Amino acid sequence: MPRWTKIILKILGILIGVVLLVYIAAAVYVNVNKKSLLQRVTSELNKNLNGSMAIESMEPTFLRGFPGVSLGLRNVILRDSLWSRHQHTLLEAKDFDVSVNALALLTGTLEIKKIEINNATIYLYTDSNGYSNTSIFKKKDKSKPKPEQDAEAPAELGKFALNNVNFVVDNQKGHKRFQFVLDELSGKMDYGWSGWEADFKLKAIARSMAFNTLRGSFIKDKVLEGPFQVKYSEETGIISVAPNTLNIGSDPFLIAAQFDTSKENTDFSIDITTKNILWKNASALLAPNISSKLNMFNLENAIHVNCRIAGNMGPGGDPSIDVRAEVGTNTLTTPGGVIKDCSFVGTFTNNDIKGKGTTDQNSAIKLYKFKGSYAEMPFSIDTASIHDLDKPIATGVFTSRFEIAKLNNVIGDNMLKFGKGTADVKLAYTADIVDFKLTKPFVKGIVDIKNADLSYVPRKINFKNTAIALNFTDNDLFIKNIRLQSGKSIVYMDGSIKNFLNLYYTAPEKILLNWKIRSPQLHLAEFLGFLGTRRPKAKKRTVKSNFSDNLNEVFEKSQVNMNVKVDKVYYNKFLATDANADLLLSENRISIKNVSVKHAGGSLKLNGNVSQNGSYNGFSVNTSLSNVDIQHFFYAFDNFGMKTLTSKNLRGYLYSKVNVSGSINDKGAIMPNSLRGSIIFDLKKGALLNFDPIRSVGKFAFPFRDLNHITFSNLNGKFDLRGKDITINPMQISSSLLNMDIAGVYSLGTGTNIALDVPLRNPKKDEEIADSQEKKERRMKGIVLHLLATDGEDGKIKIKLNKNRDKTK
Repeated sequence: MPRWTKIILKILGILIGVVLLVYIAAAVYVNVNKKSLLQRVTSELNKNLNGSMAIESMEPTFLRGFPGVSLGLRNVILRDSLWSRHQHTLLEAKDFDVSVNALALLTGTLEIKKIEINNATIYLYTDSNGYSNTSIFKKKDKSKPKPEQDAEAPAELGKFALNNVNFVVDNQKGHKRFQFVLDELSGKMDYGWSGWEADFKLKAIARSMAFNTLRGSFIKDKVLEGPFQVKYSEETGIISVAPNTLNIGSDPFLIAAQFDTSKENTDFSIDITTKNILWKNASALLAPNISSKLNMFNLENAIHVNCRIAGNMGPGGDPSIDVRAEVGTNTLTTPGGVIKDCSFVGTFTNNDIKGKGTTDQNSAIKLYKFKGSYAEMPFSIDTASIHDLDKPIATGVFTSRFEIAKLNNVIGDNMLKFGKGTADVKLAYTADIVDFKLTKPFVKGIVDIKNADLSYVPRKINFKNTAIALNFTDNDLFIKNIRLQSGKSIVYMDGSIKNFLNLYYTAPEKILLNWKIRSPQLHLAEFLGFLGTRRPKAKKRTVKSNFSDNLNEVFEKSQVNMNVKVDKVYYNKFLATDANADLLLSENRISIKNVSVKHAGGSLKLNGNVSQNGSYNGFSVNTSLSNVDIQHFFYAFDNFGMKTLTSKNLRGYLYSKVNVSGSINDKGAIMPNSLRGSIIFDLKKGALLNFDPIRSVGKFAFPFRDLNHITFSNLNGKFDLRGKDITINPMQISSSLLNMDIAGVYSLGTGTNIALDVPLRNPKKDEEIADSQEKKERRMKGIVLHLLATDGEDGKIKIKLNKNRDKTK
């Protein structure tokens, strides 16, 4: 072995021996001076305390702290000077190990290298007046000069470790409570004159993180695990936490924070970022007052979230919370339905208007560039906002273009059923939010429907190639450019509703829809569904059907005022031209006013109403006819139910006033025996053709007269309708065949009883008499037959002599 090697080994041996001797000397020193050393440690630790630290016992553990000396303190209690008043111990540790510098001990100084606390409770308490038990720690007097090198400095902490420690911050004044069960908190602190720096790692369970105990805790019962880098500046009083990844539960977060201890109530801000978290996981980290609302919603895929929480530890409301979330190609579930292919940027703040506090009333949710598909209908909202979470109000601009058949997925098919066609929608809306659903939205904008097929199910009415433009203004609704086609009927409509949305939600029965309706041709039979009983499909009420039910209620309860002009009106055999009418439709009534049409070469004017009562609908009409061809008139109305006298038997021009009421079924047919009222008529240039009851009598009584073509110079009278019976008020018939006085009852069933006084004198003999009075006196001269028309056994009318003439008058 070379000589220099032997020399080095001897030197190393001497050094190791010296170290061992020093360490043994230190161990002997500690063991011999254990009692006095405990007093010195306690005294050293109490230098910066406004209170007291009590240590039950101290045991040296030399090997554990080698090459230093480790002191094991048992049952350490740290209390502030006012502990007796509030009874909250700042520190209560069963095991408190202090590692000191062995060489420093030999020189009579205490240098604490490491503190390890196990099985302990640290309780930072602030009472309702703002006093804190942390007042036990004295602050450095910055007015004093920097200590000289040889001056005695207070002990400063190097390394530290906390295991199984219950850490609590209980701020009664600020209604804040933070509680963490520290499974492991270990690190190292480096001191300078301006402050300290610390690196440590944490594994803990957050039992409470309540910035406002009235609202509940954030991240409750979540496991926290990750490293921290912390700096403290005594000059500014600011504690800074550098950005580091902290696992909260199963999700990683980038956490940064700052605490300003120079302020009386310690201002703080915490920045949290995660790039991949599920909605439910994020919601579970928040306080119950927030998560209870968020849990009404869900996003299927993970989202990117940034959150900043800022406030102070003093009394007052919640801290300010600002959240930004980025959502791309996701599925959003809401109380109102599921939105697919959803993407948006969302923000939340509880301090929307600066200076008005961090409250639910001053909170706002905003969604930017929102896109999605609801019930297969794509839509977008450039900016949507929800303000005031106590009484939330939603605003935004909704735009969409979709196939109108997709509406069946939203409103169901028990009221409106859509076929082909498209809809373009652009609506600015304002709506209350109740139970997390839009309620009573007020809208402004355009809904444009083109080339649509739809059915109004309750009335069984179908429309083809329909066009509708809805223009919602601040208060009113204007409905323009409507084109409806139902079968052969084509209708063009423009309408308006004043104060629409307000009445829609509060009093739908007060809604008045004013229509201007024009049509080249209208087949009334295609709209008979409005006469029948509504036939909504039996359907369990669901969230989806609420809109349909509300809209259906509005349709049925609102009133409709219609000004109608139609070129041609068809109804069964009836044809009218140049029709004009004013109609007022209410929930169960149709009022008909100012109707005028041209029919059968003349004109007809009508006023009336229809009352809807189930399958049968009552009606009443006041009608006047002028110069109407009676043949076409009777043909158009199916001879008014008469079987014997029909349009084939009549000629002439009718002038009439009709006041009639009755019932009509849902097929548009007059119910048998339902008519009541009166008919006053005047037939000019009249003729009776091939009327069997006249021919059956005349062939015997007037064999040489024309029984097939009987003319009337003027025929007028009055009929009273009473169900199946038509009362013929006394009237004179002057014709080319004979003259006749007639009165009685014609029955559509049984009970016909008509008295006829028929002079046998030939009226042609009086044609040359110019004096009307003389003609009247000669009218009944000669032989007069007194006849009675009654029901025969075969159901046909029989004519016989009236033996009880006086009784029939």
